[in-house]
Amino acid sequence: MASVLVPLAQGCEELEAVTVIDLLRRAAIEVVTAGLDEGPVRASRGVVLVPDTTLDEALERDYDMVVLPGGLPGAEHLNADPRIRRLLRDMAAAGRYTAAICAAPKVLADAGLLDGRRATSFPGVLDGVGGLSYVEQPVVRDGRVITSRGPGTAMDFALALIESLAGKDARDQVEAGLQRPA
Repeated sequence: MASVLVPLAQGCEELEAVTVIDLLRRAAIEVVTAGLDEGPVRASRGVVLVPDTTLDEALERDYDMVVLPGGLPGAEHLNADPRIRRLLRDMAAAGRYTAAICAAPKVLADAGLLDGRRATSFPGVLDGVGGLSYVEQPVVRDGRVITSRGPGTAMDFALALIESLAGKDARDQVEAGLQRPA
């Protein structure tokens, strides 16, 4: 079974975090949520999320993918945490997936993971970032790096993550149960 780490920072975008966690778990993918600090995380709209563990504890094992929810100031907190930057670089060096949505692709860029790649983000987040090709699509996959635009693309993002980890059949099965319009 594939395993995914979702770090949760104070001020993260709850719609992005919960959509990713929920859909990946529907696909029988193991998801570990980890707070940057101990205790609950108050998301950007005031929703309180209770992480499975702390980031320090979560980093004691390996994952197939790390997914960074966006939102502000959540993405800024992720970007300021040296453990996250180290994790991203280690994941990329090991050929594992890194994924980010909304404001969080900036974290990937600052870690050097978007150099020479196609990527997307919430409008304006990656302005002025050199070395990447910005694409205005809901989800952009470039090798093992997956980025997305924001809360409105969270479901498409999560489904792309499922397809990357578990295949198209798993994605189609989860999507069928969501009753999305054609």
